[in-house]
Amino acid sequence: MAVTLSPEEIVDGEALRVALTASFREHAGDEVAQRTAVLDLLKKTMAEGRARIRDALERGMKGVKTAQNLSYLQDVVIQALYDYCRVHAFPSAHHTEAENICIVAVGGYGRGTLAPQSDIDLLFVLPHKQTPWGESVVEYMLYMLWDLGLKVGHATRSVADCIRLAREDVTIRTTILEARYLWGHQPLFDELTDAFWNELVPGTGREFVKLKLAERDDRHARAGKSRYLVEPNIKESKGGLRDLHTLFWIGKYLYGVHDPRELVEKGVFRQSEMRTFMRAEEFLWAVRCHLHFVTGRAEDRLSFDIQIEMARRLGYVSHGGMKDVERFMKHYFLVAKDVGDLTRIFCATLEDQQRKAGPAASAADRLRSRLEPFMQAVGLGARMRKGADPLPPGFVLDGSRINAGDEDLFRKDPVNIVRLFHTAEMTGTDIHPDALRLVRRSLKLVDAALRKDEEANRLFCEILISPHTPDIALRRMNEAGVLGRFVLDFGRIVALMQFNMYHHYTADEHLIHAIHILSQIEKGADADEHPLANELMQKVQSRKIIYLAMFLHDIAKGRKEDHSIAGAKIARKLGPRLGLTPAETDTVAWLVLEHLIMSDVAQTRDISDPRTVKDFADKVQSPERLKLLTILTTADIKAVGPGVWNGWKAQLIQQLYDETLPLLSGDHEAPSRAARVGVARDALKQRISDLGTATVESFAGRMTDSYWLVVDPDTQERHARLMAGADTSHGDEAVLEIDVTPLPDDDATEISVYALDHPGIFSRIAGAVAMTGANIVDAKIFTTNDGMALDTFWVQSDNSEVLDDARRVQRLRELIDKTLRGEAKPKEAIARERKRTRRQQAFEIEPQVLIDNSVSDRFTVIEVNALDRPGLLYDLTRALFHLGLTITSAHIATYGERIVDVFYVKDVAGGKVVQDGKKEAVEDGLLAAINSALSPRPKDVEERVQKRTERREAARETGQKARDARTKRLKGAAE
Repeated sequence: MAVTLSPEEIVDGEALRVALTASFREHAGDEVAQRTAVLDLLKKTMAEGRARIRDALERGMKGVKTAQNLSYLQDVVIQALYDYCRVHAFPSAHHTEAENICIVAVGGYGRGTLAPQSDIDLLFVLPHKQTPWGESVVEYMLYMLWDLGLKVGHATRSVADCIRLAREDVTIRTTILEARYLWGHQPLFDELTDAFWNELVPGTGREFVKLKLAERDDRHARAGKSRYLVEPNIKESKGGLRDLHTLFWIGKYLYGVHDPRELVEKGVFRQSEMRTFMRAEEFLWAVRCHLHFVTGRAEDRLSFDIQIEMARRLGYVSHGGMKDVERFMKHYFLVAKDVGDLTRIFCATLEDQQRKAGPAASAADRLRSRLEPFMQAVGLGARMRKGADPLPPGFVLDGSRINAGDEDLFRKDPVNIVRLFHTAEMTGTDIHPDALRLVRRSLKLVDAALRKDEEANRLFCEILISPHTPDIALRRMNEAGVLGRFVLDFGRIVALMQFNMYHHYTADEHLIHAIHILSQIEKGADADEHPLANELMQKVQSRKIIYLAMFLHDIAKGRKEDHSIAGAKIARKLGPRLGLTPAETDTVAWLVLEHLIMSDVAQTRDISDPRTVKDFADKVQSPERLKLLTILTTADIKAVGPGVWNGWKAQLIQQLYDETLPLLSGDHEAPSRAARVGVARDALKQRISDLGTATVESFAGRMTDSYWLVVDPDTQERHARLMAGADTSHGDEAVLEIDVTPLPDDDATEISVYALDHPGIFSRIAGAVAMTGANIVDAKIFTTNDGMALDTFWVQSDNSEVLDDARRVQRLRELIDKTLRGEAKPKEAIARERKRTRRQQAFEIEPQVLIDNSVSDRFTVIEVNALDRPGLLYDLTRALFHLGLTITSAHIATYGERIVDVFYVKDVAGGKVVQDGKKEAVEDGLLAAINSALSPRPKDVEERVQKRTERREAARETGQKARDARTKRLKGAAE
């Protein structure tokens, strides 16, 4: 049985008035005491009423009812306060017509629904201009409401002022559209509403629609354009409460309805669609009320840290391999999808009604002029593409959209369901809302027989590889419910949230967005961001392969089995069904299985190590696969979310591609390693010839072969000039030169430090960078043949962009200098900033340390997986220093809340870490660095090795499982 509250249980208005009168009399003659008593009474009334409402909500009261009860409580308090002002605080013996005041609830409060921390929007309507008495009343009420802790939006205007300002400002017009009589002189309210509907609204419908949709688009742009963002704003995001409000505002403005359910009578929605509207509103209000109560503020963003608590409060439980929070968020995204469906139906139905309302000759023109904003906003009314074939039998062009010729079209031939979306995509037209309604009623026809139908699969494949807008077609199919039934494995990831800070979208939206990115790459868009992928896309032998691989690469997310392995199995089943040859199917399956390998190697391995590139080439096996994998990796990373793909990642992918291609192209086409070193040396000599022959030859002779293969020419030149300047200026003094160069094209800032080599230099520099709030994304440590250290770091700002602010660059340079000279102490400074962000605290990641001697011939490779926090890299490198290990290169990758830091190290003797005891000490020391505020001293490490706890054993077992899974992916052990 639903939990409810009667008005008397929320607040007793008459008892409140009696108490206010008694307090006034008790403190007669003392205005300060009277005001204090009133404030105390109102605070108590508000607190008790809100507590009852909150308790009822937590016991199961509906969200909309909660919002209505909160509004009712607010109404009673404001009404009683106004009566107190008139009768006691400012009594008027000769009340005149000019002193009449009407208090009107406007905006969201005007709808009669309030979230616990919502603003209170009030309009004080006056007959003409303000009087001293009215001014005193309004001022007293406002200050009292503010002292109650309420956020009050207010205005004091005459009716004429309201109408005039509403004409000029659509926001004011919308607040008055939702005006609700609250208290006071009601004839003023009647005058306001009569003027609004009779003087302002007629003839302004088109303008209002245009302005509200533009306002909506701006709001979506601010909140994030997709409705499938993993940290949505339940009010402002696409598919949120404000979108429902916008539908109602437009419906009310055009039709004069006062309740959304009246839109059914107007023919805008069907009963089933109105039920969807009400369910969506109910769910969103419940979430919003809980959210405000939990946070104690007007918080509408479902951030990661609050999603867990919200799932618990709303009664979700873990089930079927999905966490409770993932099930809650899946429900949210399905509701957001419903809101999007309602928006399209609403807009298209209005357009259709207007088209049919007038004479045929002028219907289209009047339709376009009135509702063009609708069509642009939701993608309606596209013109038929030039050269498009006529509509298939059974379909008709209804206005500007494709419709079913009769109600039995899909029952007679279920292939027509897929054909509908195929036709819309190939002709560039939109689908009529009646056709979409018929599709939803016919979803049971998308069964095993249709999934096996050769024609249906041919049409779907053509949609997937369409040269036009395949992502739009796939999104239409997904939101209509067809895609998840036609490709059952896709249906398992619809609205599936990936509970991490790395992915910005749900799993299904990520795949569709990735298809969009791939289509844009094929069209040559954004070539400056990913020139290699754009170039390679024009050279691939099969578009089917790359598009299907992109569509399937994450289709197995959310399963217990590794999603790459499970996805490859799906690809092997789906390939033949969609008409791929056995060879094409094998390639698609391989791409899905290995879709992470290029990103992993590029971001977390030393590409200058010949073994790294050779192992990667052995895995890829052919130039064609390398092309396809490069394109797939680029689009996949970019489709994760805004800002994830950047110039630095583009450079890493380019470098790995360039190093691998010669190994796959045949020895006769690829220059030898020695030849490439020679070419690089000769090229640099030309660039720095102005430094003099002796300096040029000296620099060339001091650098190892690996340096010439991994460092780009521009950085080589900066290094050469840095070292030449240092050798000239320091003489016999201790050398310390620092160069900081912003690289906007790479979205990174390069820091080069030239100094006498000594242990711990990497850790100190990492500490100095951490003190500035910047992030190291990669590092190369070179030791010259004469024993000098040349360490190069690439850093980004905390939002993954180039750090190029002059003052911050200078501070970075100064901190590195002071740290290396011992004048700054990173340890203490970082300890003060060590606390994780509120969002990071929502996650738990079992730290893992993987030690591998097989991936490099010369170095031990240590991989650390952990939850990110300020100063973590400093703690890890400091621990390695205390353990007696020398870092030769480091590769730092951040995936939202998770870091993967990889270090290539040697022991004190210059060899690998091979002894079991030493490996345990390293693992133990790094785990201690992750889990504690301080890096351990060597004796602490030995003690921990001797006293292993059960928790450490569990962590080791988990680490072994992760190691096995990674070995399968990187070495191809699993099929």
